[in-house]
Amino acid sequence: MRNLIVNADDLGWTSGVNRGIVESFHHGIVTSTSLLANGAAFADGVQAAGSAPGLGVGVHLNLSDGPPVAEPETVTSLLNDKAEFAGGPERLLLRRARRRLLLDEVEREWDAQIQRVRDAGVEPTHLDGHKHVHMLPGLFEIALRLAKRHGIGAIRVSLEASNLRAALASGAEQNARVVMKQGVQARGLKLLARDAREQAERAGISTADYFCGIAQTGELTREGVAQFLKSVPDGTTELMCHPGYVDAALEKTPTRLQDSRQAELQILTDTGIRNLVASQGIRLIDYAFVTQEA
Repeated sequence: MRNLIVNADDLGWTSGVNRGIVESFHHGIVTSTSLLANGAAFADGVQAAGSAPGLGVGVHLNLSDGPPVAEPETVTSLLNDKAEFAGGPERLLLRRARRRLLLDEVEREWDAQIQRVRDAGVEPTHLDGHKHVHMLPGLFEIALRLAKRHGIGAIRVSLEASNLRAALASGAEQNARVVMKQGVQARGLKLLARDAREQAERAGISTADYFCGIAQTGELTREGVAQFLKSVPDGTTELMCHPGYVDAALEKTPTRLQDSRQAELQILTDTGIRNLVASQGIRLIDYAFVTQEA
């Protein structure tokens, strides 16, 4: 059986992003999302998810953007002089190598993020990471430990399948420089966390069999998604996406994913794409199904 999880990252980023994600669920192929506990539109995101019964909601573990959920004085190694997260995975990896990133503080912050989501009435289907930070050495083990602690049965393993990445690359509109840079990042994750699925299995945490979406983040095309759907293998695959509406709040944030979010929304709700899922015999699921099948 060919199962597909289509996960929309960044629920809670802005109300426009929240609205686009829910629309992609109601009128498109999105089945799952992941919620930023420290997002500026967290409360709106919780409300949006509540308006979409059947939409799987995970926790989007974050160390890169915004304020901490834990008390700032308890997670100082994660923060800049403005008491906010500041730095993508590369900077975090460097700080980890220099022993300037305290793992007990990472665990304290992520525990607080998960608890905030649960306190809002959401029972998370899975864990994943903002900018895939949960895949960094030492941090994946923390994510697995927290999944067990909170009774969360699944985790994203952000290791791209090369054949699916090639299929998703179809389409002439992509920015080759961006795709190449992100492709290098995807390959780097494979080197850093090549045993992640085995680690999760040993911990009793479920994963999808295949994953795709890093290299084409912000560069999805309708042609690429169509070719991807034709290439989905037997088992369970996750496609990561970032739909949303551009609003004033989004324009003020540091994310480069602006107009691309509306482009993805159009692709994910396209009638032809929806019909292709059906004609290919693909079953759309979320991570709760993966956990139940384990």
